[in-house]
Amino acid sequence: MATVILVRHGRTSANASGTLAGRTPGVRLDDVGAEQAARTATRLAVVPLATIVTSPLERCRDTARAIAKAHPDRPKVSTERGLTECDYGEWQGRPLRELAKEKLWKTVQSQPSAATFPGGESLPAMQARAVNAVRRRDAAIEAEHGAGAVWVAVTHGDIVKSILADALGMHLDLFQRIQVDPASVSIVRYTSSRPYVLATNTHEGDLAWLAAKPGRRRAHRAGAPVGGGAGPDTPSASS
Repeated sequence: MATVILVRHGRTSANASGTLAGRTPGVRLDDVGAEQAARTATRLAVVPLATIVTSPLERCRDTARAIAKAHPDRPKVSTERGLTECDYGEWQGRPLRELAKEKLWKTVQSQPSAATFPGGESLPAMQARAVNAVRRRDAAIEAEHGAGAVWVAVTHGDIVKSILADALGMHLDLFQRIQVDPASVSIVRYTSSRPYVLATNTHEGDLAWLAAKPGRRRAHRAGAPVGGGAGPDTPSASS
C-alpha cells in the first residue's frame, strides 16, 4: 500500500502551559509552534506528496497549511474527523499537574486500554477510529495514486502514538512508551502483509529517500529482510 507521514501539530500555548487542550476550539500554534511547523514543512518539501489530510482542529490545520505552502506541488489539504484529538471529556481544559492527582491518571499511564475519560472517549475507541481512518485513507490514496504514493496525516500526539502502536503490533497498554513531540515526523508504510514503521519522532534528517521512484524502492514484497537489508535507494541512486 502507500506510505503515510504522520506529523504532530506544532507547539501551542496550551502545550507550553501544561494544559490539556483536547478539542477546545481556537487553540492555535504559538510562535515556537509556527517555527516548528515551518521546519517540518521544509523537510517535507523534497517528497512528492499525493495529498495532505488533517485533523479538523485549528492547530493541525495551521500545521498542514504550512506544509502545503512550502511544497512545490501545493498538495491539496482535506480534513478527516477520524484524526481529531481524543475526546477527554471533563479533563479537557484542565492543567496536567492537576489531572496527575486524579485516580484515573494512573490507569491512563499504566493500563490505557482500561481508561475512559469521564464524559468523553475511551483510549481503545480513540485508537480504533484513528487507525481505521489512516488505513482507509491509505488504501484510497493507493488506489488513486499507486502503491508508491506518499501522503501526510497531520494530527495529535496521542493519535500518532496509537497509530504507531498498532503498526508495531504493540498492545495499547504499551503506547505510553512511544514519544511523539510537536511537529515531529513518523513514517509508516502499509503493505498487504503488515505495516512497516520506517521512522518515529524525528525532527531532523533528509527525507529525499522517500522521493525515490516506486521501482527503485526496496519494497517489502517477500517479508522483512533478514539481517536488516540494504535500506532504501535515494533519488540520486538511479541508473
